[in-house]
Amino acid sequence: MLNMIYFDNSATTKPYKEVLETFVKVNERFFGNPSSLHQHGMQAERLILESRKQLADQLNVKPDEIVFTSGGTESNNLAIKGAALYYKNRGKHILAASSEHPSVINACKQLEGLGYRVDYLPVDAKGRVSVQDIKTALTDETILVTVMHVNNEVGTIQPIKEIGQLLKKYPKVLFHVDDVQGRGKVPLDLKECHVDLCSISAHKFHGLKGTGLLYKKSGVEISPLLSGGNQESNLRSGTENTGGIAAMAKALRISEERRIHSIDEMKEIQQYLRSNLTNQGNVVHTPDTDCAPHILNFSVPGVKGEVLVHALEERDIYVSTTSACSSKQNKPSTVLMAMGISLEEASSSIRLSLTYENTIDEAQMFIHHIKEVVPKITKVQR
Repeated sequence: MLNMIYFDNSATTKPYKEVLETFVKVNERFFGNPSSLHQHGMQAERLILESRKQLADQLNVKPDEIVFTSGGTESNNLAIKGAALYYKNRGKHILAASSEHPSVINACKQLEGLGYRVDYLPVDAKGRVSVQDIKTALTDETILVTVMHVNNEVGTIQPIKEIGQLLKKYPKVLFHVDDVQGRGKVPLDLKECHVDLCSISAHKFHGLKGTGLLYKKSGVEISPLLSGGNQESNLRSGTENTGGIAAMAKALRISEERRIHSIDEMKEIQQYLRSNLTNQGNVVHTPDTDCAPHILNFSVPGVKGEVLVHALEERDIYVSTTSACSSKQNKPSTVLMAMGISLEEASSSIRLSLTYENTIDEAQMFIHHIKEVVPKITKVQR
């Protein structure tokens, strides 16, 4: 596996060595239940408090505004359903972009079954939602607007700051942002953007699967989805994952340091891939402006996306088609379809997603293999 090229980092990242070391150390030395009154429990509780403060400092928020969860899906569900249930007497209208992650769309669909009305706002050809469309769709019954920061399939950056400035004029409307793909790559100031709720997942920035958090602005209320021992300020019952939480704090700190020092190199790799793929006649769907530096979505005309994924896998190159949550359904990307991409191109789409571990040499090798693989696939399909 020494020559493996892993370009599927939006699905999951490889944990940093330091993160794994932290996880093992914590579980060996601080294995007590943080809710226990004895020494081992109090040691674990102190470590969680320390990790909470470190994460809060990284996010520029207060420690008591952080709720630990199992990851992005739970954070999105807790934010959307929790806000909808708590403020149901204020109204039952929700706005969501049509290109949201399945954990947002399906949470909204479930609320529709409970009598809520959800409007799914269109996106333009670049995958961007219109601030004016949001303003027009707001009603006296609207209680929540949910828009992701960075699209997980094409890398489009949504106008979060502009949406936040708009919603600041509507104090009864909460603003939720799914920042699972953006954190560690694209800066987002939660206070400056007037975000009320924000979801983050550790395994997208070299932390561990099964750990995440929900930022909940002070003064915002949500109903818990899990009943039990009332951990996390009564918002998320269940024994805390002490090792995962400490590892997440370390992963975010390292990723932010890497972003500061290595983001330009990542942009250069993305641009190299974009230029060479375009020159070969492929269609790049990731916009060339206002896009994240680590995602590049493209289609190879006449080649099914899953066929190309497996052909590259035979050469130890790993990419994906749609979101990892949807890839096994063998359906064209709903995000690309929402952008107006044809069914044929959507069915041929491939997502490359980078991290700070990737190199320009890997990008050059990828282009080399694409030049060899595509003609062979095309010949077989004929």
